[in-house]
Amino acid sequence: MTVRHRAPAGEHGIGPDALLPRLSLVPDELFRSRRRPGRCHRIVRRLRRAVAVGAALAALGALTLGALFLITPGVGNARELVRAQDRAHHGAYPGPRVPRRFAAALMAAQDPTSGGGRGTDPPAIAGVSLARLPGGGGQGGATIYQQLAKLLYAPGGSLAARAEQAVLGLKLDLAYTKPQIVQMYADVAYFGHGLYGLAAASCGYFGKPPARLSWAQAAMLAGLVAPGTGNPFSHPARARAHAARILGQLVTAHALTSAQASAARRQPPLPAAARPASHCPNSP
Repeated sequence: MTVRHRAPAGEHGIGPDALLPRLSLVPDELFRSRRRPGRCHRIVRRLRRAVAVGAALAALGALTLGALFLITPGVGNARELVRAQDRAHHGAYPGPRVPRRFAAALMAAQDPTSGGGRGTDPPAIAGVSLARLPGGGGQGGATIYQQLAKLLYAPGGSLAARAEQAVLGLKLDLAYTKPQIVQMYADVAYFGHGLYGLAAASCGYFGKPPARLSWAQAAMLAGLVAPGTGNPFSHPARARAHAARILGQLVTAHALTSAQASAARRQPPLPAAARPASHCPNSP
């Protein structure tokens, strides 16, 4: 049943036969406007909100990254800074060319899926670096670009320092090739036991130049740049565990087969005692 009410003639310009909005007593019409939105409508609304929040966060991140790009220094002098650190640590500059085994072990320790090449694209590096900002200090938990930025430009473990390291790491990736980054990092990294640079570490731990490192030795040195590893003479079990993990990551990166990694794990990586870097043979 539908009830209709006639409006008084002439009110508000409404004719005598005009009707006000009707009031329906039909159940379907009576409760139609009171029905709650369906589940699909709620899901759509939530998705819209999520997209809006994501877009806002992305815009904020882009603005923050752009601002940090403007206020952080350039990286065109990275080689000069490497040279200065080598002089301070009495190392030779330039250091010996980083051999393939150590480069592969170092990159596998950073990203087991990298497998060589130019490296991760800049947006991905920025995302990884910024995502790791809440992490602790030290060199671990950061890309090699961010670690090199910390060694050359922005030491420290505060949130502000890590943000600067992330942006400077992105600038380094844009300015240099991956082999150049690996070479500079290997020249200035600290390997424990008072040894700075790959050449000094290779000789100090193994009594040989970097070009003669075995896979097991290269993996051990790549693991020493992570904080908390300890040098192999003081903490041999810990150093061997790090080396074994990196050998597994080399298998993941397709740089080694499982059989080669197993054979490398069985090799004794360390000599009986350390040898000063000046006593290393110069021949490869």
